[in-house]
Amino acid sequence: MSWNTLLNGYANNGNVEALERLFEEMPGRNIFSCNALIGRYAHNGLFFEVLTAFKRMLSESVVPPNDTTLVTVLSACARLGALDFGKWVHVYAESHGLEANVYGMKTKDLISWNTLIGGLAMHGRGADALNLFIQMKNAGQKPVGIILCACTPMGLVEDGLAYFQSMVHDNSIVPQIEHYGCMVDLLARAGRLEQAMDFVRNVETDDVIWAGLLGACRIHKNVELAKVALRRLIELEPKNPANYVMLSNMYGDAGRWEDVARLKVAMRDTGFRKLPGCSLIEVNNAVVEFYSLDEWHPQREEIYGVLRGSVKILRSFGYVPDLTRAVRAT
Repeated sequence: MSWNTLLNGYANNGNVEALERLFEEMPGRNIFSCNALIGRYAHNGLFFEVLTAFKRMLSESVVPPNDTTLVTVLSACARLGALDFGKWVHVYAESHGLEANVYGMKTKDLISWNTLIGGLAMHGRGADALNLFIQMKNAGQKPVGIILCACTPMGLVEDGLAYFQSMVHDNSIVPQIEHYGCMVDLLARAGRLEQAMDFVRNVETDDVIWAGLLGACRIHKNVELAKVALRRLIELEPKNPANYVMLSNMYGDAGRWEDVARLKVAMRDTGFRKLPGCSLIEVNNAVVEFYSLDEWHPQREEIYGVLRGSVKILRSFGYVPDLTRAVRAT
C-alpha cells in the first residue's frame, strides 16, 4: 500500500520522471500502480507512452488491465488517431468481459454528453454533433460551450454566434478561454478576421488562439492583422521562432523581401530554431512519427521512393504544386 501511496503522490504532483523511476523499483505491481502510471501519461498528453505501457502490461502478463485501463487507452487512441489499435482494444474488452463496463452507460450525464459531442466534432462529424446537441437539450441537460467546436468544421458561423450568445445570456455561463478559442477559429476560418480580433481584443488569451489567428491571416492575405497577431505572440512566446515564419511567408508572397530579411534577423536573434513539422500514421498497430525533411528514419529510402513515385503520378494527371505556400524561413 505504501508503494502505491508514493506512486499516487508523484502522479498527483505531475512528476513523471519520479513516477517512472518508482514504478520500475516497485517489488510488486498491481492494477492501481499500473493505472496510476498510465493515467498520468494521459493527463500529461503523453499518448505514445500510454500505448507503450499498455502493451507492456499485456506482454508481461502479470497485471491484467481493467475497465479503467481500457478507457484511458481508448482515449489515447482517439487523440493519436490510432483507429486500428482502438478497434483491437474494443475486441479485447469484449473477449474479456469488460465491454459493459467500458462502453455501457445506464444514465447519461453532462460529462458523457459533452464527451461524445466533442469526439464527433473533433473528427469532423459536425452534423452528428449538432444532432446530438439537440437530443441533449431535449433530454433536459443544460448545454455548455462544447457545441461551438462542432460548428467550426461545417462553417456554421451564425449558428456558432447564436450558441455563444445563448450560452452567456440564457444559461449564465461565463465564457472561458476554450470558448473564445472556438469562436475565433470559427470566425477566422470564414474570413471574418476583424470580428475574430474583436472577440479576443479585451480578454485574456493564449498563444494557441493568436497562432490560429496568424494562420488565418495568411490564408486570407491580411498582413496588417497578421502583424497585430505576431506582436501578441511575441509577448506570449518571445523565444518561439515559428511565430515569425508565418508572417515572413506572407511578406514573401507579397514580394516584400526587405521585411522578410528583417524577420529572419529577428527570428535568428531568439537563439532558437523552428521545430520541424510532424505527422502521425498508424502502421501495424503502432503509431509512427514522421518529421519534415526527415533524414533519420530507418526506412527513409523506401519512404522517399514512394513519395517521389506519388508525385510523378500526380503530375501525370496535371497536378502542379503551390510553392507559394512553402515555408521559406528555417
